[in-house]
Amino acid sequence: MTNRPPSEPESSERTALGFDEFIAILVAFTTIGAILFWSLSRRDSSWNFNRLLSASSSPSPSVQPNQVLPSTPKVEPNVVPNKILPYSPPEAVVEPKAPSLPTNSTTPFRALPSAQVIPTQPPQTPVPSSAVLDSSIPSSALPLVTPAKQKSIIPPPIAFNDVPTNFWGRRFIDVLSSRSILKGFPDYSFRPNQPVNRAEFAAIVQKAFDQEPSKTAIAFQDVPAKFWATPAIDQAISDGFLTGYPKKTFKPQENISRVQVLVALVSGLNLKAPTSSNKILSVYKDAKDIPAYAIGKIAAATTNGLVVNYPNPQILAPNKVASRAEVAAMIHQALVKRGKLEAISSPNIVRRRSPAQASPSTSPEISRTPKVKVSPRSSSQQ
Repeated sequence: MTNRPPSEPESSERTALGFDEFIAILVAFTTIGAILFWSLSRRDSSWNFNRLLSASSSPSPSVQPNQVLPSTPKVEPNVVPNKILPYSPPEAVVEPKAPSLPTNSTTPFRALPSAQVIPTQPPQTPVPSSAVLDSSIPSSALPLVTPAKQKSIIPPPIAFNDVPTNFWGRRFIDVLSSRSILKGFPDYSFRPNQPVNRAEFAAIVQKAFDQEPSKTAIAFQDVPAKFWATPAIDQAISDGFLTGYPKKTFKPQENISRVQVLVALVSGLNLKAPTSSNKILSVYKDAKDIPAYAIGKIAAATTNGLVVNYPNPQILAPNKVASRAEVAAMIHQALVKRGKLEAISSPNIVRRRSPAQASPSTSPEISRTPKVKVSPRSSSQQ
């Protein structure tokens, strides 16, 4: 018997995989793959610690993988946080910073832009949102708003064609015309030398002193009810500026004299007559022409600066008819006395002078008194 090496075992049909075995292996691999896929899909939610922290503080909807989540830092009391959630309190000014890119490529999340909070005052005291200002802004950067200067509501004076610049009453006329107390005529003239009647003077007084309308009226026989100056006449009489004549007459068309203008203004302003009327009136060279009933009133007018004389301040001309320019000057001075206008300088305004200035020759002893007192020794030497 010859020894031969054992021959290789012949393959048999038992070593081949059957259909059932192939199906079992496929099911096993499918099950293993499903388990691996399920475990990988649960990996992010199980390892996302930031998501777990945010979920513990406030409920949030389900998050998909690789979704950007806001970070919630821990804020200590009375400490200014460096980062806040997108919703900031109304009492803080939020300044966003530029977004920073992540440096680590393995980080599964992208960083969000952070916001810096600059509180305007301690958080214990609530501050309304309208009063919040950024403390980091320097004061010089804020716009400085200054109140606009209040413009004068008084229009410029009217340039009358018959009142030259060097006219003595130009300044009085300008002040009154700019306030519509005195008006001109349609031809842009003022007619400064035209006389003024009693009705016109009543209308000027009504405009100048702006008194309340009179509720009482006197039925003058020569003043119709529909006369244009009836309301002004009633008011001038009610305020004490004017009086009527006997037999219930007013004489509205009668020209008013200078003395009557001054007496009317002193009566309407209720100025008291001074005790030394004659000394005060001695400043006028024509003081003898003043009516007896008007001596005290003219002295009061002189003391209070109501008298304006042109061309000579020492000539009163009391019985002369008053012109429109003279009435304008005296009304202006009455309004200065009332405190409604500022005083202006004019050489035609009569000022009360002291007795020494009025009559310096009344004290000759003072004028002959030597300025240097001579001692007895020096006189004996002479």
